[in-house]
Amino acid sequence: MNETIDDLLPGLIALRRDLHAHPELAYEERRTSGIVAAALREAGLEVHEGLAGTGVVGVLRRGRATRMVGLRADMDALPMREQAERPHVSRHPGVHHGCGHDGHTAMLLGAAQHLARAGGFDGSIAFIFQPAEEGRGGAREMVKQRLFDRFPCDAVYALHNWPDLPAGTVATRPGPLMAAADRFDIVVRGRGGHAAQPDRTPDVVLAASELVAQLHTIVSRRIPPMQSAVLSVTRISGGQSHNVLPAAVELTGTVRSFDTAVQDTIEQAMRDIAAGVARASGAAIEVEYTRYYPATINHAEHAQLALDAARNAGLEAQLAASPAFTSEDFAFMLQQRPGAYLWLGQRSDAHAASLHHPSYDFNDDVLAFGVRWFVAMAGLALHDSSDTPRQP
Repeated sequence: MNETIDDLLPGLIALRRDLHAHPELAYEERRTSGIVAAALREAGLEVHEGLAGTGVVGVLRRGRATRMVGLRADMDALPMREQAERPHVSRHPGVHHGCGHDGHTAMLLGAAQHLARAGGFDGSIAFIFQPAEEGRGGAREMVKQRLFDRFPCDAVYALHNWPDLPAGTVATRPGPLMAAADRFDIVVRGRGGHAAQPDRTPDVVLAASELVAQLHTIVSRRIPPMQSAVLSVTRISGGQSHNVLPAAVELTGTVRSFDTAVQDTIEQAMRDIAAGVARASGAAIEVEYTRYYPATINHAEHAQLALDAARNAGLEAQLAASPAFTSEDFAFMLQQRPGAYLWLGQRSDAHAASLHHPSYDFNDDVLAFGVRWFVAMAGLALHDSSDTPRQP
């Protein structure tokens, strides 16, 4: 009996909720990757484990074509406490699948199981289950460990559930879809001293306050109005007593942008402002600027193919009006291979919480949509040309 995608859903829902109840942080996804590897083997795939520590790649081959397409899902959870009452609530305090990677993993497994039985493509599919998307660069590590040398994908595709879109809808666009993510850490140093004698030490609190004010002028005064960027100071700390001027104040924040020239301008402006405040205040200021995720840039042809696959899967496909300032380390894979990233709507009355919210839960009603999209994506990327005469 041929099993349909709908037949797979009860098992996928149970799997998704089990993963939700047992979330694992970046590079610690041992239980998750073990479940993934076992399920791929049971479906008859060639399984490779250990890329970036806990990554898993399953390979499925059909027909005679040498083409290969990569389909990717992320597996890690967030270091945050889940605040909800549900049967599958996190069993691990302080760890929560607050971004839906449990759902992504279940959908890609479902696609692998269905395609292993149904075929419908000519070539090879690499099902890439990636660790450590949440700020730890698992995609970068897989690429460094020769992912695409071992699995020479002609193109790669991925999706992310998107609570801003209703269930049954998808969206993507050519060019930038998600922002580059940079982090800055700044230390303002003085000597410290008595608060009643501010003339004897640089006032690092005052210098830090001036620095915060000036940093927030960079985007509005240094970046062209037609360009987009966000700079946010997210933490400031220093001092322990009401009558002591501290010896140091620390600042941390993030920068989001879509263009490397904009990144360059912002970083240089930040360093220039820090040097100016240091000269004016007498403090020493150290700036550490880290570009940890590049922008997620879709290739135009492949973004259109992703939308076509969505329509073939019965979804409402939209051209995204603008990119998002959130980031995604699938960008590292798109730097190595052409492909596209897609947003899969998941919003419903029961699932309205935003990503990274303590009460967030993946909407199981969209599991079938994701499986169908992955299956349709494989079908379009590896069109079965078995009815076309081959050259001897």
